[in-house]
Amino acid sequence: MNIRNLRTLRAGTRVTSGSVLIIVLWVAFGLVTLALYFAHSMSLELRAADNRTASLAAEEAILGAVRYLTNVLGRVAEPGQIPDPANYRAEAVPVGDALFWLIGRGDADAVSDRPTFGLVDEASKLNLNVATLEMLEVLPRMTPQLAAALIDWRDANEDVTEGGAESDTYLRRNPPYRCKNTNYESVAEIRLVHGATLDLLFGDDANLNGTLEPNENDGDVSLPADNRDGRLDPGLLEYLTVHSRQSALATNVNNPQQLAALLQTHFSADRANEILARVGAGVGSVFEFYVVSGITRDEFTQIEGYLVGTNTVGLINVNTASEAVLACVPGLGPEYASALVAHRRTNPGQLNSMAWLTDALGWTTNDLARVRLAGPWLTGRSFQFSADIAAVGQHGRGYRRARFIVDTSSGGPVIRYRQDLTSLGWALGSRVRDSLLLARDLR
Repeated sequence: MNIRNLRTLRAGTRVTSGSVLIIVLWVAFGLVTLALYFAHSMSLELRAADNRTASLAAEEAILGAVRYLTNVLGRVAEPGQIPDPANYRAEAVPVGDALFWLIGRGDADAVSDRPTFGLVDEASKLNLNVATLEMLEVLPRMTPQLAAALIDWRDANEDVTEGGAESDTYLRRNPPYRCKNTNYESVAEIRLVHGATLDLLFGDDANLNGTLEPNENDGDVSLPADNRDGRLDPGLLEYLTVHSRQSALATNVNNPQQLAALLQTHFSADRANEILARVGAGVGSVFEFYVVSGITRDEFTQIEGYLVGTNTVGLINVNTASEAVLACVPGLGPEYASALVAHRRTNPGQLNSMAWLTDALGWTTNDLARVRLAGPWLTGRSFQFSADIAAVGQHGRGYRRARFIVDTSSGGPVIRYRQDLTSLGWALGSRVRDSLLLARDLR
């Protein structure tokens, strides 16, 4: 082999070696890329699995909260008594590695970025199935047209209330449907009613937690649209219910035999007869019974939870209802509603019955006309409560939220309704979020 051929052979060997090296490098690069891809995928899968596990833990925490609350409501000392918030836990309650909160309601006039925690009294709201057109029209944000349509949706005929809507209106929608013409089964049902816009229903409170969030006080910068006045102006959903009713086991004040037996159980025979004589032929409501019977406040407090009047559905608890709801009651209106709320704030120790009404209103037996007008709508006891439960799983992940209605009117607590509210977004405020993030970082 001559020198020229040797040089050519060596050059070819170097080219071949260089090509192999390049191929090896590409193969190595591909393998590294695949390894990184699968590692990233596994990391994402691990994170997703962790989130799913946290979400399941949050769901279980919500179910645990419901069991806990039914126990709390089943242990009240007297029928219709509202559980003392000091006697049950409602904030960051642990269930395994998860936590739950009860989103409650505070003073409507007190603006705060921190939610109130606790049960919500359904008797503090206006019942859609019994409220009159005039009562509905008094609610904040309500329009005459929507009030009429709300009545038309539940009444049993196709006669259109002035400004309202019956099936001919709904059949023109896409898809078409008929007017229900029977009672509401849930407040969420009013989304189907003509004129029920999101602005009217939600107001400023986009996540329905009763708390002024940053996006609810920034004008048109983000939804919802608000007037940036530093106040939370809730929508109609805040004031409405379909679940308020009195105890099915109570004694009717118009049943002399039952009333006599109840009075003799708690008082002497002479005192019972004295009260019965004052009641006479009967009264229309528990409030009227209190006014005309001459019973003392302490005596009334002992038996109020066992009494019921002619009306049993949709009574409003004067101890918990907002000024906006009390203003809807016939015979009260805005003027008396304001006086009642002011009296409640200055006399919190009197809120174990509705006997304080006579002090706040100044009504006596000389005002029986007003008593008979307002009395059938008023109560001092509550038997249905909403538990708005938010929960997170381990490491503050897996946020879930659901609202339950617990009914105690038949004796023991019964779950009547569940609604998933997770889609409304975070409802626990910035402080809880920050504390969860801090706890996660410290792990």
